[in-house]
Amino acid sequence: MLAACFLLNMFGRGVGDTYAVFLRPLEQEFGWTRSELTSVYSIYLLVHGFTAPVVGIFFDRLGPRWVYGAGMGILGAAFFMAGSLGSLWQFYLFVGVLVGIGVSLNGMVPGSALLSRWFRKRLSTALGIAFSALGVGTIVFVPLAQYLVDDFGWRSAYRVLGGALLVLTPIVVLAIPWRRFAAGDPALRHDPKSSAQGQGWTLRSALRSPLYWGLAQLFFCTSIAMFSIIVQLVAFFIDAGFSPLAAAAAYGFVGMMSAASVMGSGILSDRFGYRQTVTASFVGTAAGIVILILLEASPSIALLVLFVPVFGLCMGTRGPIVASVCAKYFAGSNVATIYGTIYSSNALGAALGAFLGGLLHDLTGGYLVGLAAALGFIVIAALPFWTVPALRSYR
Repeated sequence: MLAACFLLNMFGRGVGDTYAVFLRPLEQEFGWTRSELTSVYSIYLLVHGFTAPVVGIFFDRLGPRWVYGAGMGILGAAFFMAGSLGSLWQFYLFVGVLVGIGVSLNGMVPGSALLSRWFRKRLSTALGIAFSALGVGTIVFVPLAQYLVDDFGWRSAYRVLGGALLVLTPIVVLAIPWRRFAAGDPALRHDPKSSAQGQGWTLRSALRSPLYWGLAQLFFCTSIAMFSIIVQLVAFFIDAGFSPLAAAAAYGFVGMMSAASVMGSGILSDRFGYRQTVTASFVGTAAGIVILILLEASPSIALLVLFVPVFGLCMGTRGPIVASVCAKYFAGSNVATIYGTIYSSNALGAALGAFLGGLLHDLTGGYLVGLAAALGFIVIAALPFWTVPALRSYR
């Protein structure tokens, strides 16, 4: 069950994040501005975010089979059709809206809800493993997409990736034992403590909790900072003088490091506490942004090599911690819906960050202002675990 969540999240988010590779080829072919191109990614992230609560409701009512199956089919169709597009509005629709829906259906809202039915004591570790699929998907699909773009062109790259997802769709629907997975661990189903936890929380009562808004603030501001950088990271490296394949490889290795940090986030938070782990990750992220500022001023391979582990090893740490706190604190039959609304703040911030990064690049002709803004949002994102009482003492 954990393996299924991992693989589906890897395909969904990993393929969705390949847009970083397509950005420069589209810019060269169509002459669109950087903010116009990053706005496609912003729409994808907005749709991903705003559909997250709906996905939570669908999961609570329909179960995982049709949520995951529909997500894979929509994602495959959108990518396959993207190979025939020629207008910006078409990219908004297919690469923005449809890919956003597909990734949301295959993402961590259904994944966290499913895992919470099977794990309690080791939920943080299980969520960390599942969340690491985002990084693994990046290291697998971003270099693959760059190879396809370099050798066959961006249109063929979209068609190959989309066709592969369409082939996988019936396998997802028919070959995975979703009914058994959805039933959950019998020991947890009959545990009086688990049953008692599930009685109280609804979305309305969760909205009155300071912890809910603290998690939303952390997700929102972190995503603004991270996605103002990530969506342009390949282009940033190329503009700094590195080859396209080296830029894509560096991007992929950042994802690989992120996968390692996500896998370890549960162990670290169980050992040292959520607040300490989150704070350390924000310090590392800020250090990575400072390295990018130095790269902007004086590009060097040494700084690039330093950036990859510093930034990557902190990039994905917050996601599983937020999911774990939410799953434990708001445990019950409405947890997918509650987490879906919190997760929407993550995608909303990511969409704003992606657009903001492109806009600041257009206005200033460089990346320095955007990187400085990202540092400010990282500071704001770190505050809830120090200012919200329920989070400050939560373990």
